[in-house]
Parts: sequence; structure tokens; C-alpha cells
Amino acid sequence: MKVARIYLRVSTEEQDLTRQAAIVESTKAAGFYVAGIYREKASGARADRAEMLRMIADLQPGEVVVAEKIDRISRLPLPEAERLVASIRAKGAKLAVPGVVDLTELVAETQGVAKVVLESVQDMLLKLALQIARDDYEDRRERQRQGVELAKQAGRYVGRKADPIMHDRIIALRIAGHSISETAKLAQCSESQVKRVWAIHRGAKSPHKVA
Repeated sequence: MKVARIYLRVSTEEQDLTRQAAIVESTKAAGFYVAGIYREKASGARADRAEMLRMIADLQPGEVVVAEKIDRISRLPLPEAERLVASIRAKGAKLAVPGVVDLTELVAETQGVAKVVLESVQDMLLKLALQIARDDYEDRRERQRQGVELAKQAGRYVGRKADPIMHDRIIALRIAGHSISETAKLAQCSESQVKRVWAIHRGAKSPHKVA
């Protein structure tokens, strides 16, 4: 039996995972049993994504990790992205991502020099795809930075709109006793955001002390 685990990711709470969910049916149609679906709203530039780590922990030898695109798996710098992929392969699993040519079956049927060549080609294609995903992430951030700078110069920049649901979640987690790093992981946000929201909350409660 062919077994797959499906990873779905978007970067922010405002984005919707519905479009990516179509790969669940296409994976089943390809003859796979879907052992798990992992949904996450977190930046692909983070290595500590909770659902990604849970999926890797769940992987069994021979299983396939399915994602819509390689940038759903990672937008990390190449060395970190390669470590992430290596952790998947270390479980005896492989990636199945559109746009990334998978030569695994051909490699398994080949010996000698041809096997070495095919393995090298596979690694090169994957490395290229991971680097393109990172480059796209950095290009987007640079365009965003330039847009913010232009808006500031024109006097139109008002900053990012506050997310009251996220703020309430952070405050509730901190009140419950979770550390800043634990809160960031559970709320799927950055530690700096946790510190900022918690400081505002503490300041609102005690105008004379902001911690």
C-alpha cells in the first residue's frame, strides 16, 4: 500500500488553506492511503513549525510527504532547508511535490555510475527548487520593505493592522503561565510579537510599569 502524509501551509491567519486541500483528493486518486493531513498557518521561513515537526515525527519508512509546492515545505535559507529535507529522508520517507522531479524509483532500479548520476541530478534539482523558494521569499520581503518606505515618504503608512484574535490568544497563553517561546509556538507567531503584545497588555493594566 502506498501511504502519504499531506502538508498544507499558509503564512498568515488571514490566508485560507482551502485551495491547497484539493491535493488531498488528487493524492487519493493516485492510489495513496492518506495517513495524515497537517494544516499550518506559519511562515515557511521558520524551522520550528509545530505541524511540520509533528508530521516528521509521525513519518514511517516508505511513506511520501505531499505538498502543493516546494515553498509550502520550506522558504528557509538553503542549508536549513536541506537539513529539513534530510530529516524527512532520515525517516525513510520521500517528497512528492509538483515541479520537483522525483527520480527515486529510477534510482532504485539503477546500479553503478548511472545510479550515482541519477542521485546527483535528483539532489541538484531539489536544491535548486529550495533555493528558488528562498529567493522568492527574500524578493517578496524586499518589495514589501520598499513599499513601506515609499508609503512612509508619502505620509500614507499606517502600520500593520492589529489582529485582536491573535492578541487575545497570546494574552491568554501568557496568563496561563506559558513562557514567551512556548506562547510563540502555540500561537504560531514570533517571540517579538509575543513580547510586544504582552508589554501592551501589562502597560494597560499598570500605566506605571511596562514589562
